[in-house]
Amino acid sequence: MKAGATVRTAMLLGAEGVRRLAASRVLVVGIGGVGSFAVEALARGGVGTLTLLDPDHVSESNLNRQLVALVSTLGRLKVEVMRERILDINPEAVVEALALKYSAKTADAVDLARFDYVVDAIDSPSAKVELVVRAKAAGVPIVSAMGAGNKLDPARFELVDLFATDRCPLARVMRKKLRKQGVTHLDVVFSAEEPREPVPPPDDPGPGAGRLPPGSISFVPGVAGLVIAGHVIRRLAGV
Repeated sequence: MKAGATVRTAMLLGAEGVRRLAASRVLVVGIGGVGSFAVEALARGGVGTLTLLDPDHVSESNLNRQLVALVSTLGRLKVEVMRERILDINPEAVVEALALKYSAKTADAVDLARFDYVVDAIDSPSAKVELVVRAKAAGVPIVSAMGAGNKLDPARFELVDLFATDRCPLARVMRKKLRKQGVTHLDVVFSAEEPREPVPPPDDPGPGAGRLPPGSISFVPGVAGLVIAGHVIRRLAGV
């Protein structure tokens, strides 16, 4: 990153912290409402190598909360849009964009051991568990995002151990699944706010037509992503 862009960062982290970040390699899995904000903060913080993993294309439903979502980017791969955005911030960054859905079937395609940190911003509990278990086995630090859907208070997010969480349906599922895998500690960004019951949209076909997706808003998922990025940057910089 250009020297002028790191001056204020160095005032907080020191020259050695900036150097360590520039030499760091971070994998972010899931480039949505949480992941896109986490990635951008990591890039602006000076992380030198970023690998982005997400199979999805930008859709209209993303416009209310995701950094990759603009009218001009509709239909494009999220990882490609995010890669261009990062390189516009820091042309010296190394950015790998993988349009891959992380799962037990595809996990072997990603060598976690080559990263200094892994960010889990996936929605699927089974994929999250697969990523966490493999990161732990590889000895790579990982931080996971818990549920941000159906919530309205961004001030409730905090970094805690998964096994100290409550009132989060996703965290409850993760605790149960990870205990079976022998995992007893995981850093997570979590909100203790009770999830709200989403109001069906006007075009909802009614009962029997399938489960509603979680409600979302502009100012909640991004905060979770920024808390994650702050944690990763402090750890990598040695703060």
